[in-house]
Amino acid sequence: MTLRAKGVVVAGHGVASGTAAATPFAGGTIALQAPHFAARGLDLAPFVPGTVNLDIAPYRMVLASPRWTFRDVAWTDVHGPETFSFVECAVRRGEELHDGLVYVPHPETKPMHQQPSTVVELLLPPLAGLGTGEALELEVADGQATLGHP
Repeated sequence: MTLRAKGVVVAGHGVASGTAAATPFAGGTIALQAPHFAARGLDLAPFVPGTVNLDIAPYRMVLASPRWTFRDVAWTDVHGPETFSFVECAVRRGEELHDGLVYVPHPETKPMHQQPSTVVELLLPPLAGLGTGEALELEVADGQATLGHP
């Protein structure tokens, strides 16, 4: 992994984890989507069923050749099917390196809860005490994504 970007953890919508006060996805979108991804060959069990939102401004991530792309995933009856891509990554937190995935719901198929263009959504293992304002370094697998300007 050679592509690197420093970022800061920011608050998300709380929909992926199911912690939002008003959401039609009480259990969280990741928990609802995970069986669909598993059926297509991607097991999200090692990760917390929610996203860590990392703002990598002034950059934005641009997909190149993601490890996985799943089209027409019909995971809810609230809206139509979506397309998702996943990029292999790791985050450096101090001296520790944690493997994870960049979770990319394609904006053209995602009807709700858009993120700012400089925010990447990460699926990570449990990281004790991780909170908003914390700095992390993102490392992305070669060839799966690049960095661009918004």
